[in-house]
Amino acid sequence: MKRWIAFWNILLKDMRTYYLKPPNISWGLIFPLAWTAMFFIKSGSGLESISSILPGVIALSILFGTTSLLAVTVTFEKKNRSFERLMLAPIPLELLMLAKTSGAILFGVVNAFVPVIMALFLADLSRVAWGAFAPAVFLIAVASTFLGLFIAVAVSEVFEAQTFSNFFRFPMIFLCGLFFPINNLPAFLKPIAYALPLTYGADVLHGAVHGEHTLPIAVDLSILGIFCIGLFAASLRNIKRKWIS
Repeated sequence: MKRWIAFWNILLKDMRTYYLKPPNISWGLIFPLAWTAMFFIKSGSGLESISSILPGVIALSILFGTTSLLAVTVTFEKKNRSFERLMLAPIPLELLMLAKTSGAILFGVVNAFVPVIMALFLADLSRVAWGAFAPAVFLIAVASTFLGLFIAVAVSEVFEAQTFSNFFRFPMIFLCGLFFPINNLPAFLKPIAYALPLTYGADVLHGAVHGEHTLPIAVDLSILGIFCIGLFAASLRNIKRKWIS
């Protein structure tokens, strides 16, 4: 019971302290909102045009929101050595890192619905398969958060984490099938696309919103889950190697 009380207190502390930091406001809120407005205005107000870009905008909102938050919460505390005090808490490292990342996951899920709410005023979304949409949003948020954790552990400054994050984030815009099919990519880029977790999340979102997807949804979600586990395990390994040993 004490472990879960500690988990909840760490989560609440991060929410109060870091959610309105400038990097989170700029990259986590304003940037996805600006992208959403830009794409929706360009596409017009028809369901077909909106549904074609909505999955990509949702995925971007989650990706930028979660990775920006982790760049602040983990990197900032590691630099100020406050993270070392947290590691003295009587809870397992795995639970501690889940507490540190749960806020970013929630932030990413909330970010996902910013484009959805905007789209509701422009098009009819009654045909969206919410049963596939919801787990895809959650798993994209988890995978993006753990990617942000993996990056944050590898650097020592917030600006370094943001810069390193962009090394992954911006290629994903073009490689993960967010706005145009992966089949349209050059052959040498397709293996890279399928090595990125956002590819599988975007495929589920496309299937949920307008019924067009490359792989079976169950396969996409399974692969995305494997990415979540792998990124979290890799992050824990780096923490133990760099911060504890």
